[in-house]
Amino acid sequence: MTGWIAISLGDVTGVGPEVTLKALAAEKDSGDTRWLLIGDPARIAALNHRLRLQLPLLPFSSTGDQGRFFIHNPLPASLPATLEPGCPAAARAAIAYITDGAQRCLRREMDALVTAPLNKNAIVRSGLPFVGQTEYLSAMAGTDRTAMMLLGHDDRGRWLRVALVTTHLSLKTVASKISPEKVQLTIALADQACRDLGLARRRIAVCGLNPHAGEGGEFGDEEIKIITPAVAAARKKGYDVIGPLPADTLFHYAYRGDYDAVVAMYHDQGLAPLKMVAFESGINWTLGLPFIRTSPDHGTAYDIAGQDKADPSSMSAAIQLARQLARRRES
Repeated sequence: MTGWIAISLGDVTGVGPEVTLKALAAEKDSGDTRWLLIGDPARIAALNHRLRLQLPLLPFSSTGDQGRFFIHNPLPASLPATLEPGCPAAARAAIAYITDGAQRCLRREMDALVTAPLNKNAIVRSGLPFVGQTEYLSAMAGTDRTAMMLLGHDDRGRWLRVALVTTHLSLKTVASKISPEKVQLTIALADQACRDLGLARRRIAVCGLNPHAGEGGEFGDEEIKIITPAVAAARKKGYDVIGPLPADTLFHYAYRGDYDAVVAMYHDQGLAPLKMVAFESGINWTLGLPFIRTSPDHGTAYDIAGQDKADPSSMSAAIQLARQLARRRES
């Protein structure tokens, strides 16, 4: 059966529409996946023409429509032709787009949702409360049992897959937000992610929070009181997991293939190594949602938006992963 994947186009004053159209243009003559772009039809048609992509976009009415590439605007009117980067109108529209896509996935109209970049600061400045897309989608789905996984590979095909125990927090609050339950949940979600990817092995390594994984309590006791008990409990449940290990060496071993996924304690601990390896092709995958959600691992890049300079590699990777996961669920 031909699957449907929705793509919310994010902040239209950023590079989201451009990388989406470029990535989908490569899909024109291959595959049978059907695509629903959620955004502003007039702006997307103009961009499609300006980039000379000739993507055959059609208005969307239902999943019974004939064709492969469709666009839908959940707002009652088009956005103004001229918008300042990160303006409130673009920020609020980005929330409308992602909301519409998630609702369609929750109603099982779509098999997956790919989200183009939006800007958190612009959304907050527009008057809407917002922490991040992972947190927003988790709230929409009515669950807090989710985790962010970032994954990508280098030009030699060496992968890093990193699941985060905490996400968008100030560094001074991280330690207080780590709990044995949250560490165990992230281990379980990382294991399931390896299953969903069809990996032959699911060996997981867990980072310590402190330098040298605490050095036996010299640099903090989170490893002793929280992380070690959580890893031990996960091992008793049958997970192939080790840790806590010092993050400064763990990523070297993961990169060379000793581990299939890494559980990191906080945002930059996990994302700095990942982006060093796969800055152009990294993918953000929300684990634990009742639907598939991926996104490119980059921001709105206002400085190059609309100039035909944006690299679609990360969006292409996010699209390919969403399609891979959707097909595995169908089989």
